[in-house]
Amino acid sequence: MITSPTWRGKRYAVLGLARSGMATVAALVAGGAEVVAWDSNEAARAGVSGATIADPEAIDLAGFDGLVVSPGVPLNRHPVAAKARAAGTPIIGDIELFAQARASLPPHKVVGITGTNGKSTTTSLIHHILDAAGIPARLGGNIGKPILGEEPLPEGGVYVLELSSYQIDLTSSLDCDVAILLNITPDHLDRYAGFAGYAASKARLFAMQSPDHAAIIGIGDAASAAIARSLSARGEHLTKIAPGVCMDQSRWPSLQGPHNAQNALAAISACQALGVPEEAIDRGLRSFTGLAHRMERIATIDGVAFINDSKATNPESTAPALAAFERIHWILGGQAKTDDLDACAPHFGHVVRAYTIGEAAPRFAAILQPHLPVEQSGTLAAAVDAAAARARPGETVLLSPACASFDQFRDFEDRGDQFRAAVEALA
Repeated sequence: MITSPTWRGKRYAVLGLARSGMATVAALVAGGAEVVAWDSNEAARAGVSGATIADPEAIDLAGFDGLVVSPGVPLNRHPVAAKARAAGTPIIGDIELFAQARASLPPHKVVGITGTNGKSTTTSLIHHILDAAGIPARLGGNIGKPILGEEPLPEGGVYVLELSSYQIDLTSSLDCDVAILLNITPDHLDRYAGFAGYAASKARLFAMQSPDHAAIIGIGDAASAAIARSLSARGEHLTKIAPGVCMDQSRWPSLQGPHNAQNALAAISACQALGVPEEAIDRGLRSFTGLAHRMERIATIDGVAFINDSKATNPESTAPALAAFERIHWILGGQAKTDDLDACAPHFGHVVRAYTIGEAAPRFAAILQPHLPVEQSGTLAAAVDAAAARARPGETVLLSPACASFDQFRDFEDRGDQFRAAVEALA
């Protein structure tokens, strides 16, 4: 695990004991810190070792060196945030602890990737290119791997971090050698003072960065383009990726579609900034196999392809999947982040039939009915059965929900795994 001698003798409270929280407790304890840990889940608390179990809301936070919260804790409305501020206790996350630990690690570089959509693909692609080039690299952050739980890299290594806006909010000193912003579209607005607040959160990644470090920004939306303009003084250290760039993707089987052209360009620019040879970059692009739950081909049964795109949790991230296939049986729904499907509308002509599930089923069915055949399936299992029964050879059954998963599933991975199980049960 990654630790820092600067934590020795300090006091931290850790709120939230999922993967990143447990890794944080273990790293802080190993670094010699005094730790108080809490989670509302009793089973999670039972798994803690080396820390005192106490609810930060019930103790005096004065004198603590930090309240380390899970990115899932809504700082705009959780009472512990106000309590920590009143006590003068910094509210931080595990990425900030990693930033503090960097000085004691062997010399290395950090790539930070943010954006509403495409983060995981771009993060994994950069890591894959580095790995294929023989450069030591570690994945971490929002991609589901707590960075503090990873082993430190040897000298010359590269940490590749997927960063959500929440993680950026909880970080104050992460100076990325390469910082990437892919795009900004409305998302997580329940946590911010409108869209402008959400965009400002993304912009902080560059505010923390040294001006002579590389900034790479997709300028396909107004908010991202504005951030790029604000960094124009960086000159050669700023790379802007415009939408609609034509490029040959035929040799990259897992990077098809215009959205993946943008992801690939960002990864190429990042690896160039890191000094990776062009031949090694090309080799990595050709051998990349894609991500689980992101346009993942589960099976082809009787000529029908079944695609798991469970990671598409908003309409903007679903739209590229709808654009990628010609005749689609579309399974969508869950916990809606928006009241519309406007981003998907240009591709409704590709949809043979839609099957809505979860909380959003009635709302999305009403939106779609004027444009295409739709049925409210309610559950994922029922939707898979119905779509499989109707689909014909050459067509695609696509799970691309355009929604969060928490109404019916543990997370998007659980949703994708259950889709896989339902498809495998058909064979």
